[in-house]
Amino acid sequence: MTLFASQPQPAFTPSPALHYRLQLAHPHAHLFEVTLRVELPDPTGQVLSLPKWIPGSYLLRDFAKHVVGLRAQTEQGQPLTVTPLDTAHWQVEPAATAIEICYQVYAWDLSVRGAHFDQTHAFFNGTSVFLAVEGQREQPVEVVIEKGSAPFQTDWQVATTLPAVETDDQGFGRFQAKDYWDLIEYPVEIGSFEWLEFEACGIVHQAVFTGRIEWERVDTEQLRADLTRICETELSLFGAPYPIQRYLFQVMVTANDYGGLEHLDSTALMISRDDLPYLGRETTYPDGYLNFLELCSHEYFHTWNVKRIQPEVYQRPNLTEPVYTRQLWWFEGITSFYDLNILWRAGILTASAYLARLSKEMTKVYRLPGRFEQSVAESSRLTWTKFYQQDENAPNAIVNYYTKGALIALGLDLTLRHKTQGKISLDDVLKTLWQDYGRTGRGLKEDEIEQVCERVSGVDLTDFFARYLDGQEDLPFDTLFAEFGIAFSLRAATHLKDMGGPVDEAKQTQSPAPLILGVNLVPTEHQTLKVRHIWNRQAAVEAGLAPGDELIALNGFKMDSLATLERFLSRHQANETLRCHYFRRDELMSSDLTLQTPPNDRVSLCYVSPEEPVQWPMM
Repeated sequence: MTLFASQPQPAFTPSPALHYRLQLAHPHAHLFEVTLRVELPDPTGQVLSLPKWIPGSYLLRDFAKHVVGLRAQTEQGQPLTVTPLDTAHWQVEPAATAIEICYQVYAWDLSVRGAHFDQTHAFFNGTSVFLAVEGQREQPVEVVIEKGSAPFQTDWQVATTLPAVETDDQGFGRFQAKDYWDLIEYPVEIGSFEWLEFEACGIVHQAVFTGRIEWERVDTEQLRADLTRICETELSLFGAPYPIQRYLFQVMVTANDYGGLEHLDSTALMISRDDLPYLGRETTYPDGYLNFLELCSHEYFHTWNVKRIQPEVYQRPNLTEPVYTRQLWWFEGITSFYDLNILWRAGILTASAYLARLSKEMTKVYRLPGRFEQSVAESSRLTWTKFYQQDENAPNAIVNYYTKGALIALGLDLTLRHKTQGKISLDDVLKTLWQDYGRTGRGLKEDEIEQVCERVSGVDLTDFFARYLDGQEDLPFDTLFAEFGIAFSLRAATHLKDMGGPVDEAKQTQSPAPLILGVNLVPTEHQTLKVRHIWNRQAAVEAGLAPGDELIALNGFKMDSLATLERFLSRHQANETLRCHYFRRDELMSSDLTLQTPPNDRVSLCYVSPEEPVQWPMM
């Protein structure tokens, strides 16, 4: 097995000014030990810092809270005083020689954004473990990763794209990065993992899988083939020369996690064990596996759109304060549109299956009344608070710039194709951004993307962006899709877990539409239904229920599960008033609840004439 870490690369400099050594010291205490040597410290007292946030995840996480026992000394071993300046900055006493800073990092954040270390594996992002040397962020750095001494670490290996200088067969050893911003672009996974390798457009790609997996039951050939098709489709979309020479998917497998974070030539992912493709499955592409492939597609697309095509304000930020932009509708929304679209282009989804899945993605927006309270541009600008720190009222107050941004991308693509008679699409805008901005390193100023869209297409999009990006209007998908032979419609939910898409019309007319309470309910261990979110102006809120309440009975009948609730509601009619009992904290409460019919907020897409050639999505 040859992982990237064991492939030495040419050094950026023969003598880096900054040297980090990371040791896998205490797995049971979840502690990394880090030593930083600064050859030429600031003579007035070297200031050090640790990021408060990580690029791609816009929340102040204050990684410095996990730093333990920070101390400093001269190269002769003379102790130096370290003074905290604030929660993320320290100043070392002035010294005339090189200095060493030693500290531990508590690593117990099992996520794609932080660091995690125990007897099963080690994972870290540079933003969690490597102190920045203020005034020297542009200096080249050297990193040494050392294996721990615990017996279970004997066969551990390193999987990272951090450029290696000299490493052993297991990938431990010496690495280099061009500067601090480059250093934090290479997450590191260490352990005994499963892996697979494939080529896409002649570029070597690898995927390592960490966690408890029945690997012999995984359909690795199907997985390799699907990842190859996704990567080749995206590489072909943007065209050569390619921005990467190799790529790594780092996949942590757990019971039910999901998420990803993009980097320059790798991505850290977390998925549910059930989302892997297993041999003997009834269908080639179950929903869980498609979720995984769509996540891979999304993060791989960020190789261009975010990591290289970037907002100007996100280029080399100091990572200690929020950075505000209205452009995330493009960088996350457009990526969210393409992550699913790529599965169709790659031949993983049929056109009809793509429309069915797209319907469900669109339903995520149409279900939430918050889309009429906040614009996507504002959602982007306020991501640090309202989006990344959502409360129980979020469905009524905010719009998601991922999902609504994807709808703007969809509407923009349809609009450009229609107004240019198919000559221009969103693809052309992306390619122009890649050539003019991504390849050149030029950042995008606020409102510049909108200008590029108009320049590339020759279409006046002033009204489009005013109404759908800066405004809160729904896009006119009924007319936009009609131009391409696709029927767009909004319908009522047919059951409590209905997330949109086509339905069997015959079955729908045979049974009454379900009644709704206007809440998002979660079963509890107490055999009650806990209110997680509540929709304004619907039955539950009008009855006085609130997030956190536990619904226990309707009309004297226990509601112990969603299935019980659905069966109960099927025996009642709209406008009927029921007696509702629920707990708020430890207090039993009751009120009258009047049932409502569900609104038309589930999206359905289908081809008007299935026998005719597909007009959209076009290649």
